[in-house]
This record gives sequence, C-alpha cells and structure tokens, in this order.
Amino acid sequence: MTAGGPVTEVVLGLPEPRLRPYVARYVGYRERADAPLARREVAGAFVVLILGWGAPSDVVDPRNAGRSAYRVDSFVAGTSDRWCRTRTIGVGEGVELLLAPLAARRLLALPLEELTNRAVDVASLPGGWLDRLRLRLAAAPGWAERFALLDAAVAARLAGSPPVDPRIAWAWRRLTASSGRVGIGSLADDLGWSRRHLAARFRHEVGLSPKTTARLLRFQHAYTALGGPALAAGAPGGDAAGAPGGEAAGAPGAEAAGAPGADAAGAPGGDAAGAPYGGSTPVAGAQDRPPVAAAGGPAAPAGGWVEVAARCGYYDQSHLIRDFREFAGDTPAALLAARTAAASG
Repeated sequence: MTAGGPVTEVVLGLPEPRLRPYVARYVGYRERADAPLARREVAGAFVVLILGWGAPSDVVDPRNAGRSAYRVDSFVAGTSDRWCRTRTIGVGEGVELLLAPLAARRLLALPLEELTNRAVDVASLPGGWLDRLRLRLAAAPGWAERFALLDAAVAARLAGSPPVDPRIAWAWRRLTASSGRVGIGSLADDLGWSRRHLAARFRHEVGLSPKTTARLLRFQHAYTALGGPALAAGAPGGDAAGAPGGEAAGAPGAEAAGAPGADAAGAPGGDAAGAPYGGSTPVAGAQDRPPVAAAGGPAAPAGGWVEVAARCGYYDQSHLIRDFREFAGDTPAALLAARTAAASG
C-alpha cells in the first residue's frame, strides 16, 4: 500500500496455480483516511480491477472529465497512456486485481479499446457479474474466503470465454518478453500484416497501439528499476483449464508452448506497494503535488539516469525523462524524491 494514509490491513493472496498466468496476485486491503487522501496513478499496459466496499473513490483524468469516475467503490481502469489521480476519504476495503490486457479482455468480454484511458464503475459493465461478486466478497467472513470466491469467479469466466486471436497473443508476448524493445515493423512482417493492420487489431484487443504499448513496457521497466512497485512481471501462458497442447512458442499464429489459448504472458505482478492501485505516488493532502523530499533529496541511482535509460532500452536520458513526465506526471528524480520523503515519514 502506498504511503500517504494510515493502512490498517494489506493481505496478499495467490490465485490457484492454473489462474496465475492471468492474475498474478490478489491484494486485499483496508485503509482509513481521516483527511482527503490523494494519489497520482501512473499509466500502464495493464488493467486494474478494484472490487471494494466502504468509502468511495474518485478516479480523475485531469485532462478529460468524461473519462473519469466519481464516488465509485468498484471500478475497472483500462490500459492507459496517461496518468490520473485518485481521491478518497473514510474507511475503504476491497480487493485489487492487476491484470494483463488479454486476460482482462477475456474476463470482461469487452474489447479493451472501449476502456482505454477510462475508469468505469463495474455496475455499468455488461452482465452485472462483477457487481454481484463484489457483494459476495463484502459478505465473506475473511480474506481466505474472499480469495476462494475470486478463484471460482475467474476460473468460470475464463472457461466460458474463447481465447483471443493467437496472432495478437503472439505479438503481446514478443513485446513483453523484450520489455518493449522489439520493432513494430518486425512484428508486422513476421505476422504478414501491414503496420496499420497490426495497429488496428492490437488496439482493438489491448486498448493501445503496439508502439504505445512498447513505450509503456519500457517505462514500466524503468519505473520498477527506480524502486517503484512492479508493474509488469513475466508469466507463462496458459488457459483456464490448464490443458496441455499448443504449437511451438515463438511462431506467429501459435499459442504458447504447453497451453492453448495462452494470452496472458506478461501478466502484471509485484508486491502490495501502491495498492490500490498499481503504481501510485502519494500526494500531499488533496493537493496536486508530491511531498517535498528532505534537504538535498535522494541520490540518483548508481550510474546515473543515463545508465538507467540505457539499461531500460531508452535511446538517451531525455527520452526516459519525457516518458516519465507523460506517463507518471513528473520526472524520475521528482518521483524518487517523493517516494523517499513518504518512506521517511
């Protein structure tokens, strides 16, 4: 859980093994904020699902109020190439799931293009199953029972949904395996598609273009390298039934070796830091600014920002800083200072 408000409880839960290619972990939380608690949430090539009860939150895109959600206790935030803010006050409780896009595509039965850069109240999603699940989670006696309910619900949804187009799944795996360093032209050539066709198909399923996704994967690598919560961790492919089979991995149009329908490679993982949700930076009170670091601020990482940029696949330091400003709302140095100040009290 991100610093910035009193944390009463954070509980990590592992899904049953056959589900881990799709959901890396569950994070149960209970927190109390006696004053308005604000966080800045980074952009990312992942989907956040919050099933909560108690104090509602606002999820605000400061550039587009129409893509924001207000006073929601449960919401889905789609893949995004822009940062946003969350605000809450009171006692909130719930469970966070951080999903790889193609896993979310199957669970939600929606093209993720419909959720790009948006937070949507789960009550407005088709079928009402997430809203019903939220009520069952709230009524459960403890976290073990809640995690078991999530296992059953996720398994049932996956079993009843077809896999995504294996060519899109293959392109996603190539991008995540390289942390966004593979060329988009190379992906299109290997698939036998034009770059425009690949972009349109990928955007429909993932919510973002391959080029933007590659940038976000590089940013996520750099964000984690600076000590932020892990926003993406590799995961083997697999389907809801865990059935063996499939073609050799690495061939366009093939499923991951060992499991047909494997579309969740690269499922987000990490620890509880920042939940809810994913990559959070505390904001002083309800103000739009990070806490100020102690005099002198934290030291830059060993090797400096140039070394971080090179290690994470950036052409130079200026490109690294550009992506941090665009996807996290501030420079790496400022975010590191905010994190250091929050950790120190």
